[in-house]
Amino acid sequence: MNLDRPKIFIVDDNDAERELAVELLRSQNCETQVAKDGLDALAKLEAFEPDVILTDLTMPRMDGYELLKQLEQRGSRIPVIVLTGFGSAEKGAAIVHEYKAFWFLDKPLSIGVFMPLLRRAVSQSHLQRETDRLSSELSMRGLLGDLVGHSPAMQHVFSMIRQVAPSAAAVMITGESGTGKEMVAREIHRLSNRGGGAFVAINCAAIPETLIESELFGHEKGAFTGAVDRRMGCFEQAHDGTLLLDEIGDMPLHVQTRLLRVLEDMKVRRLGGRNETQVSVRVISATNRLPEKAIKDQTLREDLYYRLNVFRIELPPLRDRKEDIAPIAEAMVHNLNRRHGTRVTGLQPDALAVFESHDWPGNVRELRNVVERAVILANEGPIQERHVRIDLSTRTQAPTQDASRNSTFAPGQRLSDVESHYIQLTLKFLNNNRKLTAETLGISLRTLQTRINEVVRSDKE
Repeated sequence: MNLDRPKIFIVDDNDAERELAVELLRSQNCETQVAKDGLDALAKLEAFEPDVILTDLTMPRMDGYELLKQLEQRGSRIPVIVLTGFGSAEKGAAIVHEYKAFWFLDKPLSIGVFMPLLRRAVSQSHLQRETDRLSSELSMRGLLGDLVGHSPAMQHVFSMIRQVAPSAAAVMITGESGTGKEMVAREIHRLSNRGGGAFVAINCAAIPETLIESELFGHEKGAFTGAVDRRMGCFEQAHDGTLLLDEIGDMPLHVQTRLLRVLEDMKVRRLGGRNETQVSVRVISATNRLPEKAIKDQTLREDLYYRLNVFRIELPPLRDRKEDIAPIAEAMVHNLNRRHGTRVTGLQPDALAVFESHDWPGNVRELRNVVERAVILANEGPIQERHVRIDLSTRTQAPTQDASRNSTFAPGQRLSDVESHYIQLTLKFLNNNRKLTAETLGISLRTLQTRINEVVRSDKE
């Protein structure tokens, strides 16, 4: 709410008196909206959220008394100033006590009396909204933007986000798939001085190697087969904003070399172009692999790592912070109710116990999938155990338990053979769902595909 320009809703069926009130309020730097009666007012309140309502009592279709009743039934806390027009202090006081109006005034309005009363009503509206906001945040027990968690591990993450966001430092976010790395990047962007600019995210593992340079740096028309138009890359799209390079360890090495040069002088040349474009971009990177291992395996350039890893934030897996499951699930239920039009009130203890017994290999992403299904099944009221549709007794068992009965793992085998067999077992265990298999194994989809191709080639030989 803007205290310097409060929003006032005027409800009056008398055109002349309504326009007079509008002129008076606008002369006092107020934003106004008008309605001809109570029904008109209730319809317009959906799009106009005022700081104060100013209403007449005697109106057609729905009068001021009924409007006050309807507002109370809807749980509205907007202060209402009633224009009585009958000059009776007793009736005016009854309106305040019985109908919960903020105060009453006689017509015609006297600016000397009206403006001090309006300022008090606006201040009360401001205080009430601030109280509601703080109460909501406290009820979440640990909230930073869209991130939820009151565990010590997540509170530490929140602290690091607040520290690094105002700076211009490059940030590297590490953690297993599904832990919320992109959400952290978005929160850093929101809290930075670039928050009003664009946030652009690119998944380096999901883009074919032949196209990733074009995605990052753009291309000119005719630069390669299929380049029928000129196109800006992600760096230009994120100018004056933030660029998230997700799964940075899966970026081809020759592209990493070019990326390093761009990061050093912040100049981008499109594929097929001759000129360089100066950009101002904050770069955040993310990976579900240990960067140090990627450097050792020579899939991540060490000099690029040092450029990107100025400030590191590591996200803990959900299995290591199970005290966060309940508040995260509650927040998800609240958001999903708005999305699906459901009226789910939370989780029953038996459902929560099931949630907390699972190890969540897919982390928060998997939790959201299960909660969304449960919200749809429950529709209204609390989520019960019967609404939780995952085979927890099977999913919490690692694939190695099945492998111990059916595999030929033994000392002295080649590591590549063991790895290939384990990947095949996990694929079978997860019904050949390659995306979930990659997440469970902690590797990218591209890396999984490479391993599968190697197995196929080995079998043919």
